[in-house]
Amino acid sequence: MATARATGAARREALLDAALACFEERGLVNTGIEDIRKAAGASPSSVYHLFRGLPELIAALLERTFVQRYAVVTTAVLRTKTAKRAVTAMVEAHLAWVFAHPVEARFMYRALALDLDGGYRESLRATKERLKAELLAHLAKLGVGTLAGGEATIDIVLLGTTHQACRTWLSSPDAIDQRWMKKVLPTLAWRAARSVAR
Repeated sequence: MATARATGAARREALLDAALACFEERGLVNTGIEDIRKAAGASPSSVYHLFRGLPELIAALLERTFVQRYAVVTTAVLRTKTAKRAVTAMVEAHLAWVFAHPVEARFMYRALALDLDGGYRESLRATKERLKAELLAHLAKLGVGTLAGGEATIDIVLLGTTHQACRTWLSSPDAIDQRWMKKVLPTLAWRAARSVAR
């Protein structure tokens, strides 16, 4: 039984890896489930045993990407002891993750723009809430939520500019300099937090 579960998990990861490679090469809109199946060397029955279709596979890959991203960001923020350092560390960690994993980051930003049906968007929202619970608790302890205008606006206020800069860099690396992003964006996030403090 344990071997069967391990084999199933390995097949699932192989399909997610193949999907990521296909999305990078062809784009999300131009990739079908059959392209992913062929790239993974999987049988049709094994694909549909693990995923009901492309939307579920995209949602699963997004969830895996969220887990990876939040692990990096949360680890960095939990080391901080002041509100300012927490804010700047959050931006720095997000940038570090994007620069180290551009394929995953590009997929994440593109996939988040999709209108996923079948309850996947709600499921992903719940996953994100679970993944960022420890991060938000630490930020609350340091008073960052109050600075940013509340928990619901933390991502918008602190990372909005950073997300836009990352999208620009991912679509056209020559359009924006990494060094500028690392130097300027953490400071902009801290200024934004203070400007909406309530």
